[in-house]
Amino acid sequence: MQIGVFYFPVDYGIDIVELATALEARGFESLFVPEHTHIPTSRKSPFPGGGELPKRYSHTHDPFVCLSFAAAATKKLRLGTGICLIPERDPIVTAKAVASLDLLSGGRFEFGIGGGWNVEEMENHGARYNTRFKLMRERVLAMKTLWTEDEAEYHGELVDFDPVWSYPKPKQKPHPPILLGGETDYTLRRVVEYCDGWFPRPGRGFDIVQQLQRLRNMAESMGRNPKTLSVSVFRAPAEKAALDDYRAAAVDRAVLEIPDKSRDEILRVLDGYLPLLG
Repeated sequence: MQIGVFYFPVDYGIDIVELATALEARGFESLFVPEHTHIPTSRKSPFPGGGELPKRYSHTHDPFVCLSFAAAATKKLRLGTGICLIPERDPIVTAKAVASLDLLSGGRFEFGIGGGWNVEEMENHGARYNTRFKLMRERVLAMKTLWTEDEAEYHGELVDFDPVWSYPKPKQKPHPPILLGGETDYTLRRVVEYCDGWFPRPGRGFDIVQQLQRLRNMAESMGRNPKTLSVSVFRAPAEKAALDDYRAAAVDRAVLEIPDKSRDEILRVLDGYLPLLG
């Protein structure tokens, strides 16, 4: 099992290049960064974690820009979105960003995606909360055609375009792994239907190891080989016993949290995680 980390790439935090090089030097497998294009000040949508929305949510860099800097400074570190808010992104523009980053990084990109929770944020982009997952599905399918076909077209209810040329194509074939976040049965069906991996969060009574069998059973019932679907646990507990359980259950990757702290404190956290890499 690989060990990666996720970090909100904020304008007041550690430089993303220093963080990426520190991770690679210490032997971490991957770096994932979340996305929020902005945060509406109305704050009508409650924070799912409870309480006040942490400062970092409104201070994040664009994920593709900061991951490009990280890619240029490293050679082996895998680089991912965790997660990219697909209902808030134009599929043609996003497909080009994904393909460009994957090609220029030498095929090191992981495309973590999700539907989002902030109603006002997605509405500012013209998306609707009650149709966000339908929109996400069509945009992902449309991006797949842009990545894999010389003359790509897609005709859906919410996404529709005639044949186009879109280059570059990704280095990874047929495209970078698409990892879908979420913990519901609906999420699992979406993973099996049009994604390459599952990106769940533990906690709040949700047992990852127990739920893995649900994913595998669902894949078999839908005619897909469960072995073709990866599992990356987002915000995995930084505890040896829990990670050993994940390894025994054939989880592919555990993604540990880097806190919203100073540069020196973050580097100490990384050093504290080192015993978990073995």
